[in-house]
Amino acid sequence: MFLLIDNDEGSLHGAPTACAAEQSRYTPHDAPLRLSCRMFVLDQDDRLYRLPTRTFEAMLLAPKKYPLPRFAGTRVRMSDVAVELFERQPVRVVWSTFDMLVFDDHGTLDTQAYQRHQRACAELGLVPPLIEARNTGTVVNAAKRFVAQGGCWVPSPAQLVYIGAAALGRIKCRRL
Repeated sequence: MFLLIDNDEGSLHGAPTACAAEQSRYTPHDAPLRLSCRMFVLDQDDRLYRLPTRTFEAMLLAPKKYPLPRFAGTRVRMSDVAVELFERQPVRVVWSTFDMLVFDDHGTLDTQAYQRHQRACAELGLVPPLIEARNTGTVVNAAKRFVAQGGCWVPSPAQLVYIGAAALGRIKCRRL
């Protein structure tokens, strides 16, 4: 579920970040790591929108009060991105997740589908070693894996760059 964006060069798949030499200048070893999470939605035409965390949390708690009519009747791609901050400015992408959001005909978020996918991902991350140790037969229960996969997407390298640039404030996108 998580895609780490940090490596020796400071990026993965060309995601825009500060180079390793710049990172040492931005983040002294004794400085505390400061993170900021940013959420984005990518529509069917690859238009990127910033989804404020408070808006998303409100949509999860009271979906009918916070519809997004532009996404009525669709499944859209969402990315949750953590960026490292130095002096309150984003300097590099630390990690990203890529989920699907389902909206009904009125633009109301299907919170049950979202939560079902999140639970399946969590169970896959926490439970498989225990299950595999007990499983002596050839039948594999893949139901959770299918549910989790239905709630995720894999971005192209170009989409990674696009989302990373928006997360770092290098390009502007509309806010929802």
